[in-house]
Amino acid sequence: MIAATLGAFILAVALWLGWTYNCFVGLRNTQREAWSGIDVQLRKRHDLVPALVECVRGYQAHERGTFEAIVSARTVAATPAAIAAKENQLTTQLRGLFAVAEQYPELKADANFRQLSAQLVAIEDDLQYARRYFNGAVRDFRNAAESFPGVLVARAFRFEPGEFFEIETASERSAPAVAL
Repeated sequence: MIAATLGAFILAVALWLGWTYNCFVGLRNTQREAWSGIDVQLRKRHDLVPALVECVRGYQAHERGTFEAIVSARTVAATPAAIAAKENQLTTQLRGLFAVAEQYPELKADANFRQLSAQLVAIEDDLQYARRYFNGAVRDFRNAAESFPGVLVARAFRFEPGEFFEIETASERSAPAVAL
């Protein structure tokens, strides 16, 4: 009788452990999938930036510092926090680019510039949604990994929650303004 009870208890613990482990695997994979959504939007954004810079550069050649800063802000980083910092820098530089564009009414009227600007706005919106999804996945993972009894499994199997993709300052929280 005691052996059967002990066996049932061990089986229940093993089943719970397996179920909890699988939940963490699912949460980790959701987090990775959410990050890939951000990565797709960042690649679209980075592919669009050179065309936008060239369009503006054609109207104003002496704004070289702004153009070089935008290109340097596109360098690759490894962690979400480092990528967020680089993306914050790129957003700031894009605002500077649009400030340059404001000085040239003929540029704002240019069809290519308007099309590129509209694409950038759409990408920024998609990026905002991807960030929210990613941060939600990180939040869910953290909630599971930091609450009892999940914390026991997370520590035992070294499940590490990801970092939130955060914007550093309030001025960087909005998409670059595009006036057409």
